[in-house]
Amino acid sequence: MGRETYTITVCSDSVGETAEAVVRAAIRQFEATQIKIKRYMNIRNEEELRLVIEEAAETGGFVAYTLVQPELREAIKEHAIRMNVRVVDVMGPMIQAFVDTFADQPKRMPGLLHRMDADYFQRVEAVEFAVKCDDGKDLNAILKADIVLLGVSRTSKTPLSVFLAHKGKKVVNYPVVPEIQPPDQLYRVSSGKIIGLTVDAEHLLKIRSGRLKAMGLPVLARYASLDRIVEELEYARSLFDRLGCPVIDITDKAVEETAGIVMDFII
Repeated sequence: MGRETYTITVCSDSVGETAEAVVRAAIRQFEATQIKIKRYMNIRNEEELRLVIEEAAETGGFVAYTLVQPELREAIKEHAIRMNVRVVDVMGPMIQAFVDTFADQPKRMPGLLHRMDADYFQRVEAVEFAVKCDDGKDLNAILKADIVLLGVSRTSKTPLSVFLAHKGKKVVNYPVVPEIQPPDQLYRVSSGKIIGLTVDAEHLLKIRSGRLKAMGLPVLARYASLDRIVEELEYARSLFDRLGCPVIDITDKAVEETAGIVMDFII
């Protein structure tokens, strides 16, 4: 008999991205793998909420919600009590803490996080910049970047660049290779913009071996030999020392965690 499938419902008067992100973060803390997330977006009235709660009652799951309109927040609580469904208010406690601490009032407008304002266009521009400058494609862009990431192959430079771009940062990532002389632009970058990435050699060996296997290439290639990896990491460390840049060990770190450390360094 297969494992039981659990359903978590996400509902929002916007797109529901915030609530789903919190749900997925919580899921990672458990061994349960058979979990289905069902998202209901742009909730506008009580009838829609009633249907969401009734469906959750049938599946036996719970509901995580982000609703900024007070009447909808009250309605979902009432329906949840009536149908004996657990609901989790993802946004409410944070909004209330803001009100209580700063004596301010919320705008109560759904979708403000995703509004197409100046910040939105800044993020779009940053993503385009990161793609254009991936893997050292445009060396001149190094001097225009907010962040320059350095590291040997398979140290998560590209996904980290894209993640930071979604935060509005223009990022260049450059691969460190012992046989290639670092570009002069690296020594002309403003202080504090360069971040070095390193990783445990054994961990990198597994990543590279898996990469070669996925590509149908010989796993015993020099690219995935421990000696070569140690050589590359030592060379990278010497380059980081010459540049005087901070270094982050990404071993066993999620991209989000590494991005948070990068932001701490550059702010």
